[in-house]
Amino acid sequence: MLSDSEFTELVQTYGDMVFRVALGYMRNQADAEDVAQSVFLSLYHTDKEFESSFHIKHWLVRATYNECTSLYRALRRSPENIDDYIESLAQPQQEEAGLLGEILKLPKKYAAVLYLYYYEGYSTEELAGLLKVPAATVRTRLSRGRKKLSDILEKGDRL
Repeated sequence: MLSDSEFTELVQTYGDMVFRVALGYMRNQADAEDVAQSVFLSLYHTDKEFESSFHIKHWLVRATYNECTSLYRALRRSPENIDDYIESLAQPQQEEAGLLGEILKLPKKYAAVLYLYYYEGYSTEELAGLLKVPAATVRTRLSRGRKKLSDILEKGDRL
């Protein structure tokens, strides 16, 4: 079990990442906050022994994805406009915040892989394990997501 100081450090280190993954899936700030809170509550109560920081990060992404799936199924509602929430994400440059906003507007299956691949640095093989889909599916989603994003950015269209 994690000590309070270890838990606090993990929340500070991975809090934004968990929130962004949840926001990309839920497309609603309140739901994303609920997911992040549930994930960190699960982390606090887990007695799992983590081998490394990579193991913790992997566990958090997987737990976030699972919690989002559960909550999304329970809510069964349409996504809200996330333009107001993009500014709340911790991004170093305004240009990146705008790009992240466009990524998060893509369909979930593309937004999730693009975010995790480019912003969190996961490989296609790691993503396949996280999302429980074949690596070829991840590569296809990356390719199609990049194409959709490119079309949007070239035309200046909105989803």
